Amino acid sequence: MQLQSFSELGTLDKKIKLGLLGVGHLGKIHMKCLQSTDFELVGVYDPDPVAQKFVMDNYSVPIFDSADELIDAVDAVDIVSATITHYDLAIKAINKGKHAFIEKPICSTIEEAKVLVKATREQKVKVQVGHVERYNPAIVSLKDRKVQPKFIEGHRLTTFNTRGNDVSVMLDLMIHDLDLVLQLVDSEVLDVQANGVCVVNDTPDICNARITFQNGCVANLTASRISMKEMRKLRMFQGNEYISLDFLKKETQIVKLEEVSDEEAVNHMTIDTSTGKKIINVVMPDIVENNAIVDELTDFYNAIRDNIAVSVPVEAGLKALELAYLIEEKIKG
Repeated sequence: MQLQSFSELGTLDKKIKLGLLGVGHLGKIHMKCLQSTDFELVGVYDPDPVAQKFVMDNYSVPIFDSADELIDAVDAVDIVSATITHYDLAIKAINKGKHAFIEKPICSTIEEAKVLVKATREQKVKVQVGHVERYNPAIVSLKDRKVQPKFIEGHRLTTFNTRGNDVSVMLDLMIHDLDLVLQLVDSEVLDVQANGVCVVNDTPDICNARITFQNGCVANLTASRISMKEMRKLRMFQGNEYISLDFLKKETQIVKLEEVSDEEAVNHMTIDTSTGKKIINVVMPDIVENNAIVDELTDFYNAIRDNIAVSVPVEAGLKALELAYLIEEKIKG
């Protein structure tokens, strides 16, 4: 029987039962964050004895013997396991009429992602993809601002870590920026050029991609997991405006060129342009501190409870995955 929305059932006070699948590095973070949501955490499943010990030592939450048993016991699942397991766990849950939150990337292959999209529509369940940077305060600060970038420059750099090396740097790191760029530009991809190098792993560890969209916007993105420093920045240029987002520092800076009166010309920094004098105005939008993972899980909860659309649908996860693999194809030549 397909799970209906709780509002339709007239049981708004009923807890939504959730199972956590995967208690690795990120799963542990989700475990903690779930304590700050309205979900009823029924149990967890992870075959790793170390993960099981962590749960037993820190939480009074049952550990299930199998993923199937946990899926059967809940209304929704939070899939934070290794990428290669996402599809099998998600399709089981979806086909049983269970809602699913799936960490990025949505799954290992485009074919798997397309099956998940189809199953989600057929079963009419809520499936949200964990593209958490959409909840970063830097990007959230732009929600009421008109953003129509013509050029985007992005750098996502991190030092070497053994985690995430089961996939390429495009699926591990760059996919965050691919999702953001696809959302910000809102235009079809026209052309992709890319270069990448395998340094430590058998898949690219550093990559640069130049993406041209049909509306003329160009995004130049670099991702590296072998850097000497951490950096997560996105810079956007549009008509008379430059927007800089720092996802690590959670800061936003907007530099605007505005028309200037004679009085303003005396009191503010001005420059001469082809269309006359312009005033340089630097704006620092208010930043609201948050826990991005708590926020995305809360949105998932609200989508189930209120029977509304999820904030990051499976279709968005598929688009980001398709672009990541297109970049990988360009690198292979």
